[in-house]
Amino acid sequence: MKFRNVELLDEAELDLRAGESFYNEREVGLGDYFVDCLLSDLSSLQHYAGIHSKRNGCFRLISKRFPFAVYYELEEERVVVIAILDMRRKPNTIRNLVAKRSTTDGTEPSGSGAT
Repeated sequence: MKFRNVELLDEAELDLRAGESFYNEREVGLGDYFVDCLLSDLSSLQHYAGIHSKRNGCFRLISKRFPFAVYYELEEERVVVIAILDMRRKPNTIRNLVAKRSTTDGTEPSGSGAT
C-alpha cells in the first residue's frame, strides 16, 4: 500500500469552509461534524487514492456521511484535492468548477496546503 501526501487547493479549502458554514446555519455544531467527517474522508486518500471512479476528468470520492464529493487528481507522490462540492448542485455547475480547477492540462495548481 502506497502512502501519499494529500494536498488541498486553496479553492478546495474554501469549499470545505463553505460547507461548514452551511451546516452550522442548520444546527450548532453540525458544521464541526461535517469538517470532521470530510477530513476523515480526505485522510483515507493517503492510502486509497486512485481506486475511485473518474467523473469530469478527475477521481471522485463520495463522502460517507454528507452529500458531498471530493474531486482529486493523482500524481506520483501526492494527491491534489481540487474541489469539495455539494452533489446537490446542478451537474453543469459541478462540471465547470472541476474543469476550471483541474491541473491535468499540465499547469500547476493555484495554491495548495497540506492536510
